[in-house]
Amino acid sequence: MRFGVFMAPFHTARGQNPLTAFARDVATLQQLDELGYDEAWIGEHHSGGSELIASPEIFIAHVAAQTKHMKLGTGVLSLPYHNPLWVADRAILLDHLTRGRFMLGLGPGSLPTDATMIGIDPVSQRSALEEDTEVLIQLLTQDEPVTKKTARYNLVEARCQLRPYTTPCFEVGIAAIASPSGPRIAGKHGLALLSIGATMIGDLDMLTAHWSVMEERSHQFGTIIERAAWRLVGPMHIAETKEQAYKDVAYGLDDWCRYLQYEAAVPHFEPGGSTLKERIDWINESGVGVIGTPDDAIRHIRLLQEQSHGFGCYLMMAHEWARADATRQHFELFAQQVAPHFQGSLERLDAARALAVRRREALYSRMGDALDEAKTRHAAEQAARADGLQRPGPDFGEHTSETPEP
Repeated sequence: MRFGVFMAPFHTARGQNPLTAFARDVATLQQLDELGYDEAWIGEHHSGGSELIASPEIFIAHVAAQTKHMKLGTGVLSLPYHNPLWVADRAILLDHLTRGRFMLGLGPGSLPTDATMIGIDPVSQRSALEEDTEVLIQLLTQDEPVTKKTARYNLVEARCQLRPYTTPCFEVGIAAIASPSGPRIAGKHGLALLSIGATMIGDLDMLTAHWSVMEERSHQFGTIIERAAWRLVGPMHIAETKEQAYKDVAYGLDDWCRYLQYEAAVPHFEPGGSTLKERIDWINESGVGVIGTPDDAIRHIRLLQEQSHGFGCYLMMAHEWARADATRQHFELFAQQVAPHFQGSLERLDAARALAVRRREALYSRMGDALDEAKTRHAAEQAARADGLQRPGPDFGEHTSETPEP
């Protein structure tokens, strides 16, 4: 299993400097890259006052130069807000500049306040995403020109002048939350699926529903879908103890919940509770995420594996529930004590330790014998050397400086 972060990003604390907020986002991705996380997805938002990145492509270009290994994706780019031709061109450019570390995540747009500013009815966004994805995939994967006219753009024999750096194309993913729209599109085109906050939909088994739609559309259109390309997104904060985790989230959990409860008009992504304790309990008891310890995180991910019947990557939602230092500790603790349980990096270590324990007693005595043998051999060599030095040398007669007679 792979691990990463889904960074909207949420900066919900009142009165904070946006410049330092951006700096924290960059520092977070640098830390994740150093810790061995696999990928990060950066969102696009234009209103609401908390989710501050307006262009994930620009942000990715900035961060790509300051990281080495981690893949970077748009998480997600609101495709109905853009001309698909320019989206394709920018994505191909990033694929080249990052030498294959770029991923393109697409969605309809989450904040209705974004859509209304450019005259888009939120009700039309999902059908627009379906239409625009069709056009975008043609632009990315085909050499033939595309002609397409909609209410939002007019393409006339349009084509990209570059092919993607990644052959045949970089990974494209579709966001899915509470409707079948995302799985319908991803299944039709054989794309990756990003189930964002699927566990936040009450008692509905949205994970099973998402993949069922994927399989149905894949069979209908003859495409190939892979569970390894399926990402599940959820919020999480862990610490050494549950008590410490609770103290940590007292910093920002209320701000995050209030933003989603009273400001952002996203009914499919609304937390429960009105007090800090109620909100912590809602996170832990509803199955949404985890506020607790590494063991709690391991149990949660295993439960998601059972509910989904298998997925490829777990993305932690970036949320700033805790201060920056506690958040850094959270990501480090997860990388050290949670991720290895799902990445196959502990089995051989455990087997090596078990073998060492089983053979210790016998090998312990043999190592003692080896040390004794080395000491005995060394002593014998010293004795032989001393005996050789004490023996008289050969007698060649007295030395004289006189010249012998002829």
